[in-house]
Amino acid sequence: MSLKEKVDAAIKEAMKQKKEGALRALRAIKAAILLAETAEGRSPGPLTEQEEMKLLTKQVKQRKDSIEQFEKNNRPDLAALEREELEVIEAFLPKPLSVEEIENEIKLIITEIGSSSIKDMGKIMKIASEKLAGRAENKLISEVVKKLLS
Repeated sequence: MSLKEKVDAAIKEAMKQKKEGALRALRAIKAAILLAETAEGRSPGPLTEQEEMKLLTKQVKQRKDSIEQFEKNNRPDLAALEREELEVIEAFLPKPLSVEEIENEIKLIITEIGSSSIKDMGKIMKIASEKLAGRAENKLISEVVKKLLS
């Protein structure tokens, strides 16, 4: 079942249960999917799993940034709305990896490439970002790569 189909089913369920916060988040995901599917320079058709993970990760990041801004500006009411949407969006992402699991994955990538210096960080980051998409934030991946290459 594609992300679009899962979101459509979740929208129907949220409408039945009259969950406004969930509906806002689900409609935002659906809109992002439709925009991504019709984007210029992209081959027509449904999104790949990797594109879906990238899209959801972007949605999560936007919500986290909004929460941070609302809290900074003393708007707990708006931050609460964003948190509600964040929970709904995160439910569609796979379970995040622990730091140890990320380290193990990156160690495997480093041995595959045969890297030993920080000069290869770009290559490692590219592979790790694709492989761990939706399961780890790039900032954390970058920190682990730097730690392992130092």
